[in-house]
Amino acid sequence: MTSAEHLTKGQQAEDLALAYLEQQGLTLVERNVRYPFGEIDLIMRQGHKWIFIEVKYRQSRQFGGAIQAVSRGKIARLNRAASHYMQLNQIDAQCRFDLLAIDGDDIQWVTNAF
Repeated sequence: MTSAEHLTKGQQAEDLALAYLEQQGLTLVERNVRYPFGEIDLIMRQGHKWIFIEVKYRQSRQFGGAIQAVSRGKIARLNRAASHYMQLNQIDAQCRFDLLAIDGDDIQWVTNAF
């Protein structure tokens, strides 16, 4: 798989995740927020709560699946990026970190994942 194909699959997974979460009542705030030290795939809101979402896609669960693909380092970078985002935007509200794991056609939404 070329990097262009991988990027396309990643974008397709994020599109699928976004549509799924919007069907669950969440509202998109921003997408693909990048800092030198970390990236946030989706930033959404549910009422007054801010939700920082990591989207992981795997074609199958053969090697542990999408949930197993989230490392401690990734979680630390996501936490740092979310803190930075909240400071930059002067957000003083409840937030949580969710994982949307996509294995093939199976979607798992893990709230308060880390």
